[in-house]
Amino acid sequence: MNFLTYILVYPLIWLISILPFRVLYLVSDAVYILIYYIIGYRKKVVLDNLKLAFPNKTEKELLLIRKKFFKHFVDIFMEMIKSFTISAKEINRRYTFTNTALLDELYNSGKSAILVGAHYANWEWIMSLNSFVKYKGVAAYTKVNNPYFNRKILKTRERFGVILKQTPKILNLVKENQKKGILTMYGLLSDQSPHIAKTHYWSKFFGVKVPIHTGAEMLAKRYDLNLVFMKTRKIKRGFYETSFSVITTTPTKFPDYELTDIFLRKVEEQVYEQPEYYFWTHKRFKHKDKHPKS
Repeated sequence: MNFLTYILVYPLIWLISILPFRVLYLVSDAVYILIYYIIGYRKKVVLDNLKLAFPNKTEKELLLIRKKFFKHFVDIFMEMIKSFTISAKEINRRYTFTNTALLDELYNSGKSAILVGAHYANWEWIMSLNSFVKYKGVAAYTKVNNPYFNRKILKTRERFGVILKQTPKILNLVKENQKKGILTMYGLLSDQSPHIAKTHYWSKFFGVKVPIHTGAEMLAKRYDLNLVFMKTRKIKRGFYETSFSVITTTPTKFPDYELTDIFLRKVEEQVYEQPEYYFWTHKRFKHKDKHPKS
């Protein structure tokens, strides 16, 4: 069944991926109308999330953000499909980096790094970063259930030199690379909700107390890694710009969870600037009432 699904669906994905961008976005506009006005996909989830994150905004303001979000959300889906065939020249024109020299400075210091970011703007095209830095690039990913699609996605994302590893395997890879002296940058998107059974820390995110991923801080402290935040802006439709800022080069000097809280504040700051580009369809606040009683 997995193979049948693959051979039926992938040709359509490939055909969409080779469309010129101007045509791709026409398709996106049509899909947006279907998703937003006819199907109504997760409109309530998005609005509920926005109400929690922006309690001081009016209903009219929240509905406008929701509408803009869904337009962007469908664009991102189309851009992910475009990733299957996009050329290096095209992705480098559309997804730029402002200060990769900072990452080279960290590399020259002789320490590996954790690159943390959020599901914001277009996080898929960060895969092109490996062409501009000295670090060996590794990104954590969640395995797709269909093995044929999983292999195709891995092949697509690794075309630009980045290596993808399932999140549970990152720890062993860091340990191995540290022993071998391989300077590596590990990309982690740490803003979404962890499994509640595996939660070590609860904190406020947009003012709501929720379980928090702490893996990036744990790795940085255990192996004395540089910790870097990536901030992406959407310049216009189909064009993005990412900049980097150092959270710390001395992670062991911070109390437990302080680095995680710094990361959360940076994500909030980014989202407040242009809230329509955050990944609001995810049920980020689903565990807000499950914090264990003290």
